[in-house]
Amino acid sequence: MRRTDTAWMTDREALCEVLTQPENRYLARQLCYVLSIQGLDTYVLVPRDPDDFALLAEAVRPSHQADAIDVVIGVRGGVAHPGHCGGLQLPVVTIDQLYSASVSYLVQAIDRPESMDAEQFDKAAGDLLNTVLNVSGNVGASDEHRALTYLMVRYPAIYRKTFAQSMDGFSLASIDVRRSNLSGARQIMDVVLTYSSRKTDEVEKYFIPVDVTNEFPFPTGPLGTFYDHG
Repeated sequence: MRRTDTAWMTDREALCEVLTQPENRYLARQLCYVLSIQGLDTYVLVPRDPDDFALLAEAVRPSHQADAIDVVIGVRGGVAHPGHCGGLQLPVVTIDQLYSASVSYLVQAIDRPESMDAEQFDKAAGDLLNTVLNVSGNVGASDEHRALTYLMVRYPAIYRKTFAQSMDGFSLASIDVRRSNLSGARQIMDVVLTYSSRKTDEVEKYFIPVDVTNEFPFPTGPLGTFYDHG
């Protein structure tokens, strides 16, 4: 770091500054990258394309810039070699795509009611986002997890719907994923959002079908009302 001006920076800021400079790419390739989920080290990350080390380096952001959710799409393999990553015995994921979903972007996808001022709205929307993310927390190890994670970061309509339900007196009670009755040659998962009234026993359910056949999930239909079929 001596060649880089890192005065007045925290250790984390200095590390981020150094790793993202083109002349220091050789350093970025020497590091071990670990994906933590809800504070727990979960996967060792290895890019399939060496150029993606730059993306991993950019993900080492300072804590005060942590307004993002990092999403990894790849293939999970065996446990890391004991000498590869400081002895961490974690599964290795070979990365095919890495991107970040800005929390502020997800909040901005929600339409602010005219009757609510900006400060009140930002607080309510932020609390809502945290609730959705906490309910949906997973490690991406199954088709159900993959469908849910896709929607959390690529489908802002669920945040708009949840906020609208909140304004109508309904709270998000659960998010469930089940195999669709339409699954056949394709693997389709229904992501079901359940909302409970704060005043009565009324429950409303909505769902989004997601195709998880291949490595990259995608929705096969819009958000709609879900009906239990016993």
